[in-house]
Amino acid sequence: MSEALAQNNSAPLTEAETALARKRLNQLWKRGTDFLGTQYAILGGAMSWVSERHLVSAISNAGGFGVIACGAMQPERLAEEIAATQALTEKPFGVNLITMHPQLSELVEVCLKAGVSHIVLAGGIPPGAAIKAAKEGGAKVIAFAPALVLAKRLIKMGVDALVIEGAEAGGHVGPVSLTVLAQEILPYIDQVPVFVAGGLGRGDALVSYLEQGAAGGQLGTRFAAAAESIAHEKFKAAFVRANARDAVTSVQLDERFTVIPVRGLANEGRRQFMAHQADVIERFQSGAVSREEAQLEIEHFWAGALRRAVIDGDVENGSVMAGQSVGMVKAVQPVAEIITDLVEQAVVALARQKQRMDADG
Repeated sequence: MSEALAQNNSAPLTEAETALARKRLNQLWKRGTDFLGTQYAILGGAMSWVSERHLVSAISNAGGFGVIACGAMQPERLAEEIAATQALTEKPFGVNLITMHPQLSELVEVCLKAGVSHIVLAGGIPPGAAIKAAKEGGAKVIAFAPALVLAKRLIKMGVDALVIEGAEAGGHVGPVSLTVLAQEILPYIDQVPVFVAGGLGRGDALVSYLEQGAAGGQLGTRFAAAAESIAHEKFKAAFVRANARDAVTSVQLDERFTVIPVRGLANEGRRQFMAHQADVIERFQSGAVSREEAQLEIEHFWAGALRRAVIDGDVENGSVMAGQSVGMVKAVQPVAEIITDLVEQAVVALARQKQRMDADG
C-alpha cells in the first residue's frame, strides 16, 4: 500500500474506485503528458547547481519531465551536460535557458543539435528570434508568464506552453501567489498547455489546479532534497528540518537600491545581508561611495552563495534557496518514490471526491 493510501484515515478505497480515479487523473493531465511525452505531467523545476544530469535523468526515468538548468554554462559545457543526461535516460527532458545569457542563440543551437525536444526560456521575456530558431529547429518552447497580459503576448510570439509560477516558489520569485495567478490566467488561456508552479508539494493540491484547467505541475523544492540530487547532505538536511515559514524572501531596505526577491531559508547569511545593506546605505548617504558603487556592493554580496550552500554545504552563510513547500519535505527520498507519492495523493483525492459526490446523490 502506498504512503498516500496508508496515511488516509477514511475507509480503504476499492480497486475499482482507485482504477476510476487513475483514469480520471490521466484525463485531467492528458494535455500535459501529450505535450511532454511523459507518463505524468510533472516537471522538475530548473535549479542552478541542482538540476543536472543525475536529478534530471532520475525525474524523467520515473515518468516525469526533468529539466537541465543551463544557468551561466557556456555552449560547450551545456553540450556536455546534455550528452551526459542522454546517457542516463532515453526519456524526454528539457533544457532551461536564461534569456539574458549573452550566448543565448548559441545555446539554442546546442539544444537543437543534440535533439532536445523542449526548450524552456526563463528570466525575462524571450527574444522572438530565440523562439523562432527553437521552433524551426523542431523543439517545443516553454516560457514563464507572471501575468495574463504577458501570457497572451507570449502566445502571440509563438510559445508552445506556459508555466505560471507563484511567489511561494524558491529562488527568484515574483510578487503574486499561485492561487491568484491560477485564477487570473487559467480561465482565459486555452490555446496552449499551462503548467502551474510555486508551493506545490502534494498531489492532491495539484489536482485542484488540474480541475481549473492546468495541464500539469512543476516542482523544485521536493526534488532538490531527493536522493539523486547532488546537493550536499547538509543542504538536504536543512530542507528536512525546515518549516514553510522558514522560506522567506530577501528584504530591500532602501527603495533606491534594488534587491531582487529571492526565496530561501533564513540563516546567518541573510542576517548578514541585512547588516551589509544598512552599512552600504550609510556609506552612500555620507558620500563615501557613489550610488552605482553602492548598488554593486549590494548585488555582489551573494556572489557564489548558492554554490556554497548546494555544493559545499555551507547552509549558514550560503544561499539556501527553497520554496514554501519545504515544510512538506520530511525525508530524503528517491525521485521515483516522490513521484509515486504525488500520483497516489492525486488518485486518493479524486477517489474521495467521487465518494462524496456519490454520497450526496
